[in-house]
Amino acid sequence: MKQHDDIPGWIAAARKKWEYTGKARPPFAVEPKEGEVSVWDFPRPPAVMPIQEVVRIRKGENTIVESAKALSVRETANPPTVCVPPADVKRRLLTKMDGKESWCEWKGKATYWAFSEAPEKMVAWSYESPFEGYEVLKGYLAFYPHGLACYIGPERVAAQESRFYAGWVTADLTGPFKGGSGTEGW
Repeated sequence: MKQHDDIPGWIAAARKKWEYTGKARPPFAVEPKEGEVSVWDFPRPPAVMPIQEVVRIRKGENTIVESAKALSVRETANPPTVCVPPADVKRRLLTKMDGKESWCEWKGKATYWAFSEAPEKMVAWSYESPFEGYEVLKGYLAFYPHGLACYIGPERVAAQESRFYAGWVTADLTGPFKGGSGTEGW
């Protein structure tokens, strides 16, 4: 990934701080069995890959996403986040959260979304002006699987244990995963 002179110093510093980058697993990583994938083999900077199966997200009885064009963002220590194109989201159910934002040192500034019926609770985020290398994510929505029924193909995913991260945990992943108590230093 090309470095820009216009990237703030704090982002450049954050990019350099990671000890684990997918090149070698730490000693505490679970060794994957045949057919499993270790999140410690995912790269940093993150990789964006197409998902080959249909992604569905339900809230109660309502399907809010059905997409054959979803993307998986794979980043060291985390289960993948799933990003869906805005055309595959029932956007009328969402509202942009004013004044709520954060930054990813790789992907850029995140805008947060809530369900219109509960405008104070984050359910998704998007990158409206992603950094170079992540332009494909522009406008895509990444949903927190917490409190939603999220599927990749027929598999219902579990939510990553975290109040910040939103990885989609599938049966083939090994960890441990960043986000739980005691993982702040990774």
